[in-house]
Amino acid sequence: MNPASSRSPRRPAILLALLLAACSAQPPMPALHTAMPATWGSTGSWAQAPAPVSMPVDGAWWKVFDDPELDRLQHALLLHNQSLAAQLAIHEQAQAALEQARAAEYPSLSTQVGGSRGAAAGAGVGARNQVSAQLSASWEPDLWGRVRLQVEQGRAQLRASADTLRATRLSLQASLAQSYLQLRVVDAQSALAERTVRDYAQALQLTLHRLQGGVATDADVAQARTQLLQAQTARTDLEVTRKQLLDAIAVLSGAPAPRFALAAGQALPRLPRIPAGIPAQLLLRRPDLAAAQQQVQAANAQIGIAERAWLPALTLGASGGSQASALAGLLRAPSLYWSLGPSLAATLFDGGLRSAQLASSRAAYRQVVAQYRQAVLQAMQQVEDNLGAQRILRAEALQQAQLVQAAELSLRLVLSQYKAGTVSYLNVINAQTAATSARNGVLALRQRRYAAAVGLIAALGGAWSDGRGPGVADSSARPPGP
Repeated sequence: MNPASSRSPRRPAILLALLLAACSAQPPMPALHTAMPATWGSTGSWAQAPAPVSMPVDGAWWKVFDDPELDRLQHALLLHNQSLAAQLAIHEQAQAALEQARAAEYPSLSTQVGGSRGAAAGAGVGARNQVSAQLSASWEPDLWGRVRLQVEQGRAQLRASADTLRATRLSLQASLAQSYLQLRVVDAQSALAERTVRDYAQALQLTLHRLQGGVATDADVAQARTQLLQAQTARTDLEVTRKQLLDAIAVLSGAPAPRFALAAGQALPRLPRIPAGIPAQLLLRRPDLAAAQQQVQAANAQIGIAERAWLPALTLGASGGSQASALAGLLRAPSLYWSLGPSLAATLFDGGLRSAQLASSRAAYRQVVAQYRQAVLQAMQQVEDNLGAQRILRAEALQQAQLVQAAELSLRLVLSQYKAGTVSYLNVINAQTAATSARNGVLALRQRRYAAAVGLIAALGGAWSDGRGPGVADSSARPPGP
């Protein structure tokens, strides 16, 4: 028996199997396994988490800080921020790209009308007129699912752009909240610096009076004056930080920096209180993770598109028209013509182009999968960092409050001893420096706790509770007044 004849019946079956496999709309995508704990801040069991799902957070998360000015600025950001407007335009481009992909599902129709006048050289006849009109249609049936894959890819990219838009908005809102809260801390530091200048000025006057009474020395006066000048310099230096923060807030809220102003705050915004046992699943609603997951979908569709480049393309075409020497003759039967028929096109040799494109698509898929998994790891790190910072800084704030009380008591005692002439002015300087440092430490911790709170909210996608708002304010966490 001829071996070739024994294998010939198998060829149609193999070809049919290949064609049926090619008709699937999208190649199967491997599951993106992500291990996550049950709740944050616990040592419980871990489990495989589902893929992120875009869930826009309803509500203004920054309201937990209970500051009307911050609320006004966040509203201005949504209306006037230019980075957000640019990302919105990118989203609109993705919508248009999807519509372009969908257009390939329908036939195309075109028309052409023309006219000319001329004569053939040496024909011995005069110039002749010629007019023509033609209507043609073509359609490429999506036999192998290539167009469906392009539409699916465009749909995934559109969802990714929508999630990126939400991620950009959340990032800008967090930056605005960080800058505003830091500005209010700087205002409190400026008020404390003003109080420090007054205290040091009084200490200088006391030292001058003691010098006139023959109790103090010129060295004591020089030390008191030096300390006062240092306090005044520190107060002035805060103006640089405040101006830079003010300009940053202006840009984020879409306002020109030279014309933007905010009055100094009289009170610090409240600190949110973090509930125990934050559900780890909240991390999955982060818009940047959802966008990364959609990019994986788009890259997977691109693999299918590259695979279908090996298959032939079938085009159904039809055309008809008329050609005559005068415009009135275009509608006469002898001038009409038409054609109808299919065409099949396939590339037989391309020097390895399609193989290289397919390999590139598969490598791009592995890239976006790695980027997605890296984004998940970084998201978990951000949550852990800010949760740990909140817990540790809260304990540190209690210690700092005790330090302020001890430093102020020490300063009162040393001042009494100095007035009584039992200690030198150096002891007063040391006590004043310790008290000032302790008070500034309270405000520095306040700023770090604000940053950790905003960072935690942003790391969880805009809140730290599920359906009950981002949290409640911690009214007990207030620093001593300057």
